[in-house]
Amino acid sequence: MGAISVGTSSWADPGFVEEWYPPGLPARERLPWYAQHFDAVEVNSTFYALPAPRTVARWAQCTGEGFTFDVKLHRLLSRHAAPPSSLPKDLRDDVAVTGKRPRVVLDAELEREMARRTLDAFEPLITAGRLTSLLLQLTPAFKPGAHQLAELEDLVDALTPLRLAIELRHPGWLDPGRVEATLAWFEHAGAAFVCVDAPQVKAPTALPPIDVVTRADLAYLRAHGRNAEGYTRGRSVAERFGYRYSDDELREIGQRARELAAEAAEVRLMFNNNRGSDAPVAAERMRELLDV
Repeated sequence: MGAISVGTSSWADPGFVEEWYPPGLPARERLPWYAQHFDAVEVNSTFYALPAPRTVARWAQCTGEGFTFDVKLHRLLSRHAAPPSSLPKDLRDDVAVTGKRPRVVLDAELEREMARRTLDAFEPLITAGRLTSLLLQLTPAFKPGAHQLAELEDLVDALTPLRLAIELRHPGWLDPGRVEATLAWFEHAGAAFVCVDAPQVKAPTALPPIDVVTRADLAYLRAHGRNAEGYTRGRSVAERFGYRYSDDELREIGQRARELAAEAAEVRLMFNNNRGSDAPVAAERMRELLDV
C-alpha cells in the first residue's frame, strides 16, 4: 500500500488566511504553522510567477524534514494567457506577444527556457528531497481537435527527471471514444494523470471522476468541491470552488485515495475547495479519517 499525503492547494489563500490561521499571525509564519498540521502542500503562487531561489530555500528551511511540496507550473507552460510581466524580467523584452492586452506567445525555445528556469528556481527543494512533483494544470482551451497531447512531450522531457502530474481541464479528453487513447498517452509520456473530485454537471471544466494510475510511483487526486451551482455560474474562485465536504463525502474521497494507493507508491491528495477555511478543514478531517 502506497503512502497518502494530504494537503491543500496553497497555504496562503486569502480565505483561509482570514479564517483558519491564528489572528494576527505574520505572513512569514504561515507556512511553518501550516506544516505543523499537514505533511504536504501544493504551491499555487508559482502559477503566476517563478519565485527566487532564496524564497524557495526558505520554504525548505522553515518546514520539517518530512514535509513535501507539489509545485504548480507557470501559466505560460500550462497554455494559459500570460502577460509579459509574469515572466522573469530579462525575458520580457524578447518574447512575441499578441492581443490588445499583450499575451506571450509560447514557442519551443521559450518553453525550453522556462522549463530550465523552473528547475533552477526549485533547486533548493530538489536538493533537499522535498519536491514531490510538478503540477501542470492545463487551460480548458487545450481541448481535442484544437490540440494534441503529444504537444506536451517536449515539456515532459525538459522537466525530466522530476515527476510531472497533468490535470486536464476539458472533458473531451475523457469522452468514451477517446479516454483509452488519452490514458495510453499518459503512460507513454510517463506523466501522472490527475484524478479529480468535482461536481458532475455539464460545465467546460467539469471532468468525470476517473481514477487511474499512469506511473507506478505517483498518483494525484485533487478535490475541487461539489458546488454545482457555483461551478456553472460562479464568477469568482470562491464562488466556483467553495464547498464544505461532509464526512460521508470525505470517506468516499478517502476510499478513492486508498484504491489509488493500492497501485501507486505515493498518492497526493490536495483539497482545492478554497472558500474561507473549507480546504484546511476538509484536509484536517481527511487526515483523521485516513489516520495519516
